[in-house]
Parts: sequence; structure tokens; C-alpha cells
Amino acid sequence: AYPEYNKTHLLSLQLPDRSGDIIITTYGEIDRNNYLDPRTAQIATVDHVKQTCTKLRPAADEELPSAYIEEFRSAIDYEVSKYVGEAYPKGVSAVYCTNGKDLEEPGADFGLAVVISAARRSPRNFCNGSWRSIWTLEFSYAFQLVEIKGKIQVDAHYFEEGNVQLDTDVDCKDSTIMQSPEDTGHTVANIIRHHESEYFSSLEESYLNLSDATFKDLRRKLPVTRTLFPWHNTHAITLTRDLAKELGIGKGSHVTR
Repeated sequence: AYPEYNKTHLLSLQLPDRSGDIIITTYGEIDRNNYLDPRTAQIATVDHVKQTCTKLRPAADEELPSAYIEEFRSAIDYEVSKYVGEAYPKGVSAVYCTNGKDLEEPGADFGLAVVISAARRSPRNFCNGSWRSIWTLEFSYAFQLVEIKGKIQVDAHYFEEGNVQLDTDVDCKDSTIMQSPEDTGHTVANIIRHHESEYFSSLEESYLNLSDATFKDLRRKLPVTRTLFPWHNTHAITLTRDLAKELGIGKGSHVTR
């Protein structure tokens, strides 16, 4: 259960040598407890219960992509990490080879995956939240095209004097022509930036309407007196007095309660 939770939530952990962070994802999974950090070409052993990295080892040649694939992977990783550093204060990213990792030269298709994870846990301020996105890149040699598919997932939980949760996701599609590794990296990062910024803006717009629309519809309406009922002092209002006033009953009359 713990490994599945950590992979689903794209948990990021600091490497033991403090050289960076590793994302716990199926794309980097060597086995249940060992995960590849493609940027540093290291394998980290993970304690899923304590959510810590316990040790590191250099990745073996067969666990890494060929030099040709690595050119594209590292170029995209460089541009995406710059974007993530600007957009997410606590964001982490990684780029993995998903197929064709042994391709030595142009002539066949291959695939990469960009993984972005950003989380903020602040229980003292009664709020938690995370932004997770996965972008798969399919390189078609025959068509000299890169097909891009993305899935963005956002969750937030605010629990001060209430319980408000957000759990939403969106799928995106795009494409670009196949270029040099450096140009491809730049273009892919810009495409991801465009879609994520657009989705973030739509969320902001939704939140602006919450107080005026959504929450207003959820709230109990005020009574016709436009005054909140004083639950802290119920003796301040008596049913007898109100009924007598409304029905025009004088002091000589009485109302049976």
C-alpha cells in the first residue's frame, strides 16, 4: 500500500548525498524499493513507510538510455527544470525514457516522459496541496513529429474552521516537429508551460467565483430579518413574545406554549 500511495502522489524525496531530489514514480521504478534518478544516473533505495532514501548506487549501463536518447532526455530535462524552478517554489521534475532506450542513432521511434511534482504541506496553517503532472512524448521518426499528451492533477485541502477540498484533473494534447535535442527541449518546455499556465489561470478564475457563487449557494440563507439567530443566547428571544407581537395579542391575552 505504501509504495502505491507514494507512486500515485509522485512523492519527492531528498537524495542521501543531497545532490537533489528523486520522484517516486513507475517511470523510474527498478523494483519495489529502488528507483532511478535519471538526472544524476543513480539508483536510490527507498523506505516507503518512513518516506526517506536510505542509500545510493551508480546506475548500471543497462539501466540507462543510450547516448543518442540521453541527448534528447537531458536537453528536455534542462529546459523543464528551469521552468519548474520558476513556476513552483517547491517543485521537482524528471525526464525518463519510456521506450527505445537502446536506440543508438536516428531511424526509429522512441518515447520519453516528463514528470512534475510540487507539494506544500502546512498543517499548522490548516492547508495542504499538491500539483502533479505527467507528459508523455512520442517521437515518430517517419513523420518527424513529437506527439505530446499530458495529465495535470491538482488537490488542495483547507481545514481551518471547516473542511474544503479540491481534487481535479485535466488531460492535454499537443504536438511539435522533431528538431535537434536543444531545440526540442526548448519547445517541449514551452508547450508544457503554456498548458499548465492556462489550467492554473482557469483554477484561479474558478476560485474568484467561489465566494460570490458556489459558497453562497451552499450557505444557509439569512432569515427575513436579515439577522443571524443568536445561538449563544437563546433566551434573548422568546417564542411567546414574537407570536404575541405578530398576532397583535395584548397584555391581557396569553399564548399557550
